[in-house]
Amino acid sequence: MKLEIRNATLGYQGRIVLRNVNLKLNTGRTTCIIGSNGAGKTTLFKSMLGILPPLQGEILLDGKNIRAWNRRKFARVVACVPQARALPFPFTAFEVVLFGRTAHLQSFSSPGKKDRLIAEACMERLRIADLRNRIFTRLSGGEQQMVIVARALAQQPAFLMMDEPTSNLDYGNQIKLIRQVNELKNDSLGILMATHSPDHAFMCDADVMVVHDGTVRPQGNCNRIITEAVLKELYGVEVKICSVRDASPDTIRKTCIPMVI
Repeated sequence: MKLEIRNATLGYQGRIVLRNVNLKLNTGRTTCIIGSNGAGKTTLFKSMLGILPPLQGEILLDGKNIRAWNRRKFARVVACVPQARALPFPFTAFEVVLFGRTAHLQSFSSPGKKDRLIAEACMERLRIADLRNRIFTRLSGGEQQMVIVARALAQQPAFLMMDEPTSNLDYGNQIKLIRQVNELKNDSLGILMATHSPDHAFMCDADVMVVHDGTVRPQGNCNRIITEAVLKELYGVEVKICSVRDASPDTIRKTCIPMVI
């Protein structure tokens, strides 16, 4: 299955934010979007979710314009992990994950045994089953984020869109989340992740799209797209890109070292 943007101009209320956008997401791959604050990453996400219609061009899911998709069926294929995690009521972590089954329920029906088993399996998969009965609002930021990811997985989507999922997480929880992203990718889930850290793209061996100056540049593997010159252009800082040995002795990946002097 493929989620695709073709020759699109994206924006809202007649204001153009991004021009000439072309993007292809396939299952089994992770694509990272990098760019400075205000570059248009959130507009891109909202457009792909059908919240903001493209000003020009089209967005296709499995070859069909997303405007023609029934919203319930669309939610069974595309799930989102948003930046905001606030909930107004003291739900348990399990109840929050169970909300992910809503797209699979008939109107006015309640989750059944199958739905509960799927929610439990998602929590087991992310190693957060011990949080089952804890109140969501009392969890740490890292725990809340993993619960929200589990909720998205409970939709059983083909594509998972993550809008800066490591924001407000400490360094350890960022690494844990990136590990989970890699495991999910290996289960043939297509992942689109906006991030402010180019290291995340290297950790995921991801495809990368650069959003800058109102355009989305052609995507490609992180090792080709992310260069010292590109990072200087995006963020206005000097960065050295080095190769390091990863946890596996046979794996070499790149990492970014900012030059602070």
